[in-house]
Amino acid sequence: MTTTLTPLRRIAAYAVCADSAGRVLLVRASKHSGTPGTWSLPGGAVDHGEDPNHTVVRETAAETGLSVAVTGLQDVLADMRALPERGITIHTDRLVYRVSVRGGTLTDRVDRPTDLARWFTREEAARLPLRSFTARALDLPASSADVVPDEPPEFPSFYAVPGPDGLHRAQRFAAYAVCTDPDGRVLLTRVADGYPGAGCWHLPGGGTDYGEQPGAALIRELAEETGQTGRLVGLLGVASHRDAASLGPEGYPIDWHGVRAFYRVVVDKPAPPRVTDIGGSTCEARWFAREELGALPADRLTEVTAEAVQAANLT
Repeated sequence: MTTTLTPLRRIAAYAVCADSAGRVLLVRASKHSGTPGTWSLPGGAVDHGEDPNHTVVRETAAETGLSVAVTGLQDVLADMRALPERGITIHTDRLVYRVSVRGGTLTDRVDRPTDLARWFTREEAARLPLRSFTARALDLPASSADVVPDEPPEFPSFYAVPGPDGLHRAQRFAAYAVCTDPDGRVLLTRVADGYPGAGCWHLPGGGTDYGEQPGAALIRELAEETGQTGRLVGLLGVASHRDAASLGPEGYPIDWHGVRAFYRVVVDKPAPPRVTDIGGSTCEARWFAREELGALPADRLTEVTAEAVQAANLT
């Protein structure tokens, strides 16, 4: 049973890169990878504290020899795959970016997790053994190259591990909502005492569960934190923030790296906000008129909230 495998989580960033002829850039997994012979978008794991925009540029250069520039965020998705030969199951939150080539020369690699980089037409790519997330990103038929676990394993919503400097570190993926109602009001939540940012107004949302898609997690968190039923409208962006010595209810400093996708969400039938997840990180929820939101001092908003409402042109 794949559920007996050790569960792991990671965050990764990938490049959708097309040339002037419309061909897409793909890399092949080598014998040193968990899925040898499969093809995927160039990219890889986000290092602790690294901005995913930098990850996709760094990984594409390492895997293909090409220098790229990020032109936009295409999608955020999650998947699980089992690697029985390694005794692990991996949940990966994948950030998919559109990029353009700045220069360089296509290069093959030896004794690395990927060994070939090639340009393919969409028709050629459709005939390759593609990783599932790559097929989805390219809007091609779903691939069966990945082994999917029978069901999500038990995994803590928060965990920290000792870093190389002895300080505990945690990397967490979360999804948040820039949430409005038919009158244009904006829904915010207030951070409870004992949590980083205590007293500040924050976006509804939170960490995703193992095996959970970001959109589904967001709608679940919205209901738990505010009592509202929301409708997902679209992806706004991704924020990456690091606090090198965050202090929360754990009681000891943690080198914290949060990667957060934020979405536009509409509540068609708003109700008086109520926090149903009592004792958690949210102590209050409230609808704000646009002018009330604009009047809030900058230090009353969390960093990701200020960034998201600006991206949504709400202030």
